[in-house]
Amino acid sequence: MITRVADRTGTAKAASGITWAISDALIMTRRNLLKYTRVPTLIVFSTIQPVMFVLLFAFVFGGAIAVPGVDYINFLMAGIFIQVTVFGSTTTGVSLADDMSKGMIERFRSLPMSRSAVLAGRTIADSVRNLFVVLLMTAVGHLIGFRFQAGFFKAVAALLLAVLFGFAFSWISATIGLAVRDVESAQASTFVWVFPLVFASSAFVPTQTMPGWLQAFANNTPVTHVVNAVRHLMVGDAAAPLIPESLGASVAYSIVWIAAILAFFMMLAVRLYRRAV
Repeated sequence: MITRVADRTGTAKAASGITWAISDALIMTRRNLLKYTRVPTLIVFSTIQPVMFVLLFAFVFGGAIAVPGVDYINFLMAGIFIQVTVFGSTTTGVSLADDMSKGMIERFRSLPMSRSAVLAGRTIADSVRNLFVVLLMTAVGHLIGFRFQAGFFKAVAALLLAVLFGFAFSWISATIGLAVRDVESAQASTFVWVFPLVFASSAFVPTQTMPGWLQAFANNTPVTHVVNAVRHLMVGDAAAPLIPESLGASVAYSIVWIAAILAFFMMLAVRLYRRAV
């Protein structure tokens, strides 16, 4: 009887701890979203760049890049969605580094709140912003000829997968921001690894057009797998000849990559946060 009571008490405490952590994370999410509304230039500049990429790639490079069986704009948009979510995730590390330099992290650590709430609130808020930008890119793409070709539900799945991938990358960026602890260093170090992953992938051109040694790298990066899955979901059968794996395989690879990134970098980021001074 005593053991059962103890087990129930332990379960109740665990449930209470989870509820507490979720509540704290939502409060921090609200705090970070309010910051966007109070500094509208953050939203303006985070949306102008993706729009410029869509227009530049569609009208400057689109005429020179031929993709068999698919209009280039329909091929391009999957890469644009992943690009904007990955690039958008870099603000997570910069914002955390900024909070550390201003002493905000020390104040948060002194409060009776969940250790992971600050990081979860930051990454969730940036994912909400990424969702807004992805929807904006959908509207811009629609204006210049982009169309979803595989149905409504697959289109929704494609957008959610892109945002989820950006959420995973936000934890990588958070780890970098907590490690370097400096805004300028966080900005400089982030793009060192983001640019090769995004541009050496299937985001903008089929990997079949790349040199053999680069194909070996590009075909096995998380960006390529997620772009392929999103492209399958958006374009449908027309994209199949351009993608080495099936829709099911692309989605499976994407989920495995996202889960692996979250499992490793969430743990590492929380550990760095606990050690932050």
